[in-house]
Amino acid sequence: MSEKNQDNIEEIFDEAEENKMNDTASEETTETSEPVEEASENDGDSKVAELEKKLQEAEAKYVRLYADFDNYRRRVKLDAEAAQKYRAQSLVTNLLPALDNFDRAINSTTETDETKPLLQGMNMVLTSILSALKEEGVEVIESVGQEFDPHVHQAIMQDNNEEYGSNIIVEEFQKGYKLKDRVIRPSMVKVNQ
Repeated sequence: MSEKNQDNIEEIFDEAEENKMNDTASEETTETSEPVEEASENDGDSKVAELEKKLQEAEAKYVRLYADFDNYRRRVKLDAEAAQKYRAQSLVTNLLPALDNFDRAINSTTETDETKPLLQGMNMVLTSILSALKEEGVEVIESVGQEFDPHVHQAIMQDNNEEYGSNIIVEEFQKGYKLKDRVIRPSMVKVNQ
C-alpha cells in the first residue's frame, strides 16, 4: 500500500476512535444527566403530591370547621328562639299557687247575698289573670272526662266508677297548666280503672 493510503486509513481510524470516544463521553453525560433529571422530576412529583395532600387535608379541615360553625349557629338560633318562647315560664310557675288559692277560695265559699259581690270580684280577678296568661301562651290542661295521658296528667288515685270507661279521669284535684307545648305542671287526677 502506498503511504498515502496508509495515512488515509490511519486518519479514518483516528477519526473513528475520536468519534467513538465522543460518543462514549456523550453517552456517559447523557446517562449521568438522565438520573439527575429523573431525580429532579421525582423530587418535583413528590413535592407536588405532598402539597396536594396538604391541600386536601386543609380543605377537609375547612369543611369540618364550616360544618361545626354552621351547627353552632343553628344551635344558638334554636336556643334564642326557645328562650323567647318560654320567657314567661318562671313567672307562670310563681303565679300557679296564687291561681290555686283563688280557685279554692271561689269553690269553698257558698254564695249568699253577703258573699255574692266578693265572689264576683274574685271571679273577675281570676278571669283577668287567666286571660293575661292565655295571651302569653298559657293554657289549662283539660282533665275530667278525658283519657289519662301520663305526659300531662299525674294519677294520685284510682276509682271503680261504672259511669266512666277504663282509663278515664274521674276527678281533678289540682289543675295542670301548659306554656305553649311545654307542661308547666301536670294535672293531679283520679283515674277510673
